[in-house]
Amino acid sequence: MKERLLLWLVFILVVTLVGGHKEEKKSKDDEDDSYDISDVRTNEVDEQDDATTRMLQLISNAAMKIVEAPDLSKEKPSDQSQEQLKSEDFDSGDNLQLIKFPTNGLFSYWADMSNDDVNVQHLKNDDDFDDDIVVTDWKEPIKAPPSSTREEEAEQLYQTGLKKLKSTLGDHLDAYEYFYKAYTLDHEEAKAKFAFALLFGLKYNQDIPQAYSIFNELSNKGNPDAHLGLGFLYAVGLHVPVSQPKALVHYVMAAVGGNVLAQLALGYRYFAGATVSYSCEKSLEYYRAVANNVANELSLSGGPLIQRIKLMEELDNPNYNSGIVDSDLLDYYKMLANKGDAQAQVGLGQLYLQGGRGVAINLETAEHYFRKAADNGNALAYGYLGKIFLEEREGIKPDYEKALEYFYKAAKLKNPVGQSGLGYMYLHGLNVAQDYSEALNWFTLAAEQGWVEGHLYVGIIYYKGLGVKRDYKIAVKNFGLASKSGNLLAYFNMAQMHASGIGVLRSCTTALELFKNVAERGKWGGYLMHAYNTYKENKFEESFVLYSFLAELGYEVAQSNTAFILDRGDINLWETEKERYVRAMMYWSRSAAQGYAAAQLKLGDYHYYGLGTKVDFEMAANHYRQASEQHHNAQAMFNLGYMHEMGLGMEQDIHLAKRCYDMAAETSLDAKVPVFLALSKLNFCHLVNYYYTNFLSFMSILSNDVAAPMGFNWDLYLIAVLFALLSYIIYLRRPNRQPPNV
Repeated sequence: MKERLLLWLVFILVVTLVGGHKEEKKSKDDEDDSYDISDVRTNEVDEQDDATTRMLQLISNAAMKIVEAPDLSKEKPSDQSQEQLKSEDFDSGDNLQLIKFPTNGLFSYWADMSNDDVNVQHLKNDDDFDDDIVVTDWKEPIKAPPSSTREEEAEQLYQTGLKKLKSTLGDHLDAYEYFYKAYTLDHEEAKAKFAFALLFGLKYNQDIPQAYSIFNELSNKGNPDAHLGLGFLYAVGLHVPVSQPKALVHYVMAAVGGNVLAQLALGYRYFAGATVSYSCEKSLEYYRAVANNVANELSLSGGPLIQRIKLMEELDNPNYNSGIVDSDLLDYYKMLANKGDAQAQVGLGQLYLQGGRGVAINLETAEHYFRKAADNGNALAYGYLGKIFLEEREGIKPDYEKALEYFYKAAKLKNPVGQSGLGYMYLHGLNVAQDYSEALNWFTLAAEQGWVEGHLYVGIIYYKGLGVKRDYKIAVKNFGLASKSGNLLAYFNMAQMHASGIGVLRSCTTALELFKNVAERGKWGGYLMHAYNTYKENKFEESFVLYSFLAELGYEVAQSNTAFILDRGDINLWETEKERYVRAMMYWSRSAAQGYAAAQLKLGDYHYYGLGTKVDFEMAANHYRQASEQHHNAQAMFNLGYMHEMGLGMEQDIHLAKRCYDMAAETSLDAKVPVFLALSKLNFCHLVNYYYTNFLSFMSILSNDVAAPMGFNWDLYLIAVLFALLSYIIYLRRPNRQPPNV
């Protein structure tokens, strides 16, 4: 305690000396008595281990008013003296900025210097500043750049890997080679990225124990990526026992550190109520942060196309359209394009410009096909060429002059792509004078033709009131029309309006759905295609781990595919089969909660057969009913009909059974044959039951009127009568002999 008091006295003495020195200097120069706080500038602080030095540097770097040190032996100053201090002369014309000093952090440093405990909870920041003074949050000093050549090389490799990872061109997985090289040079962030490569088997053989070791080491240093990796391992139970509390803690730590994927995982957990209580507001907060990140990285061509291929649908349905362009079909379109077919040229240009459907983005190829179509005067090709030159891609600067030229050519032909392109250039003043009214005219012309970007920017102009009076009704209308075409910025703006209640009634659930749609269109969604390709290469474990990671982020297609892999038994990472079915059931339930009918059907099957749970016909019937009523699933209707017929989990009712069978046949053509057989069986059983009931009634009458006098041998008499009747029938059915011909 004595040491702490001594440090206080030293601190007060230093402040008093500095203040006296300042006042002496002012009096000599005949300047004003007021202290100009705007002249105080923060300097970069070098990192030092000594707690005392760090404390003094924080004090010197913070903008603060230096006053005469009070005499602690005297009484508390009166209210009048306090008002006098507050009313001292400041230059009100200057825009003063004060840094909110981290009092708690400062006392933590003092506590480090003393063995005594310091109760930080009772220490409060003094926020009673003048209203004219802008208060900004204190920030940690920026780390100095790497000094050694080894650190510089590692940082350069890491930054190159990040550019590759964020690039829209080429193979993203090449980035992990740079991360590995930086990892060998002890680069911490690269080490975490390489651990994910080992976890998912990206470019390197899968090694989950080694990945866990790296995550565990880096998490102790507070690395957000490492916390994300550990959270996933604890959530799924890979290499470590399942622990949802630990998973949640690591996800929160990663999210606080700014990890976007951790924020996405937490957003989904609060959205679905998975291991936490459902909270629309908390989920909205996380999804909004991720959606904002996605929206900021969108190009003019829109977001990346995410291929959502369902493994179960592909296996069960031969006619399932996965969306991947067949190589033979692609070659056919290339042949047509080379022969001068303008539609094929424009179609291939769009395919290579936006990517997706199994085709990688290739701007050179896209420009090649657009130029071929433009040579034939195709207006759409002019518009897309303008788009290519308008935005910056992979270090290539935009060419606004060429973009303007192509947009004008397209607009003269009344093409909406060219019209919206001109509107964009006038909106932002790119190579033309900024003119909101001219931009609105061009966007309106494009919108009248139904072009999505025309509707989007008309909505933005009226939403922000750019050159026009704000009109939220027009904004909502145009955002809604643009969102029908799947435009991400339209979804994002609609979500913002619903979240804040601007122009519409505030709706947390609507805003949450829209933000979730935007958040799942981030670049990380491209790993769905990688997981699919890995599964097709029979690398089931790598595919399972990647699908289960994306399932943690809330992707429904990843949840159903993870459950499918577990259901088929393609992997064997657990000791018992029951544990595998329990995990599969969890993923089926999460997928069903997001509206996948086949997952709801699977849950019914699991309860019916007792897979991963006990046999429960009532729960099975409940899941079948939900799939039938909400999704009109023919298989669920058929199963529900069978349970009505047999009286499983409900009262037996052949009329409801027939109704369910008929509904299944009406819903799907594939169900007609099974339904015919089921109805034939139902009718046969009904007839047998009808005649059997009548026979029992007849026998009851016989037992009362005839069988009683005959004693206990009435059945023998009945057999004799039936035998006589059968003999007579045989006699009548004997063949007639023809007389011989004479």
